[in-house]
Amino acid sequence: MDELPIVYVRGYAGPSSQIDVTVDDPFYGFNEGATHVRIGGDGDPMFYQFEGPLLRLMTEHGYRFLVRGDQKRYLETAAEPLPPASIWVHRYYDEVATTFAAPKKRNFLEGIVDAITSHVDDNGFDIERAAAELYDLVVLVLQRTGAPKVNLVAHSMGGLVARCMMQKVCETPVDGTPRRHAKDIVAKLFTYGTPHGGIQLALGAANWAMDAFGPAGSDVFSPAKMYGYLTPGKTFGDRPPAGSGWDPQRIPPDIFDADDVFCLIGTDPNDYTLTRVAVGPKSDGLVLIEHAYVRGAHRAYVYKSHSGRYGEVNSEEGYQNLSRFLFGTWMAAIAFAGLPGSTEALAPGDAWQADMGLSIRGLPIVMSEQQAAHWCPIQLNEEILHEKDTVDAPIPIVRTFLMKKEPPTGGAIASDADVLVRYALRLRVYKLTENNGGFDFADHLEQISDWSDTLIVDIGPEPDGTGFGAWTAWNSTLPGPIDATPRMPVRLELHQRDDGTLTGTVALPDVARGLPVFGENASLAVTVARRVPVEAAPAVAG
Repeated sequence: MDELPIVYVRGYAGPSSQIDVTVDDPFYGFNEGATHVRIGGDGDPMFYQFEGPLLRLMTEHGYRFLVRGDQKRYLETAAEPLPPASIWVHRYYDEVATTFAAPKKRNFLEGIVDAITSHVDDNGFDIERAAAELYDLVVLVLQRTGAPKVNLVAHSMGGLVARCMMQKVCETPVDGTPRRHAKDIVAKLFTYGTPHGGIQLALGAANWAMDAFGPAGSDVFSPAKMYGYLTPGKTFGDRPPAGSGWDPQRIPPDIFDADDVFCLIGTDPNDYTLTRVAVGPKSDGLVLIEHAYVRGAHRAYVYKSHSGRYGEVNSEEGYQNLSRFLFGTWMAAIAFAGLPGSTEALAPGDAWQADMGLSIRGLPIVMSEQQAAHWCPIQLNEEILHEKDTVDAPIPIVRTFLMKKEPPTGGAIASDADVLVRYALRLRVYKLTENNGGFDFADHLEQISDWSDTLIVDIGPEPDGTGFGAWTAWNSTLPGPIDATPRMPVRLELHQRDDGTLTGTVALPDVARGLPVFGENASLAVTVARRVPVEAAPAVAG
């Protein structure tokens, strides 16, 4: 399948002083890599060289960053057709930067006032104007490359700029002429740490000040004010009608399919700036975990901060999830199934939780992990009650995208490891007992789970080379090291639905089904859905 253009939309810069720093970067931060990684139980940093998402997309997927002095002007004036596999940066902060204007003559007092103002004022930044300019850029990229759609990749507020374009700008005619709908020009939306539900601080007074005064334009993150720039026919500052149930984390399905959205959620507040003190835990230091996704969208949880040395964009975790979402042939999802119909079988006060981690053979990172230590375990009581898609009860518990397994150099296949992609889903279940509003530790064993195991899944071609399939095993059943088993022993039987989706079931071990939160009918439901047309799909996916 031909790659589509990628348009990158950066996040919030803040006041003019930081906007001026932002515009000095020709890539608006999409090029930033990293050399530090947290590893081990103590979280000590070690050296790990990540080149940055821009360079990796260029070296691994053949993308080009096209610029001759000015990307937008190059788009407007280049005589030759431009390649679809190209990356474009929406430089929406340039027009409000002060560095592109001639220096003003100021006396000493005016200089002091300007210096103070530059740290509290955003010089007139307007999110709806940035969204309208994004629309113009997307249409221009489509015209010059001949691509049918673009992929939008956004960090933080950039995701809100993208959503403003998709949900409001695309639905608002210009001088009576309709614009193109979002689903007709955007293929996929990937967001890093976007506050889809707004930003909320730990202190109520601080939230009021942000909403009322919006220093440096920060009121764009007020959940109530988001209604104005995400709703056609409304203006910034308009509030949702009382009792309307308007949810900022929901994209109307007639506007854009949440199945084409991926949200990367950071869970490390400790490595962010002092803002983490105002936001508190259960966040990436700026955005609360529960506000960092679109309902119904694909998502991954990574132990990364909002930005900085251990940030989400400049991370291997971010890139691996991005590349698989954009280019993966298949989507694979795992959910709990056959759970009890109610919580009546649970002892009063028992709160059951699960930690989850997804790893892929050959990658030095965890693709997605929800842990109590990171403030985001899966609440199994909520899973039983079939609550709506939330952090506490995600539906499903994990999703990933399957990439083609490239043959070894020279084409010689020596073992199953050369053709099979191996995934490992780690599950750890434990119980906490609540009593009179607090936890009762009388029978508690710290850091000891009631059940833990890892499901190993191999995906790839059949042993005879025809077709492909999946094979599984629980780690507790393997006789030795995981890598000593070349192909897992239990074939996963997949059944095809009318829409082409494949479904299967993996039984939980007996010890897990002995827990009241699971019961004897509990299992893992596996769903595999094709992400690209059959004629464009590679022969082997993994």
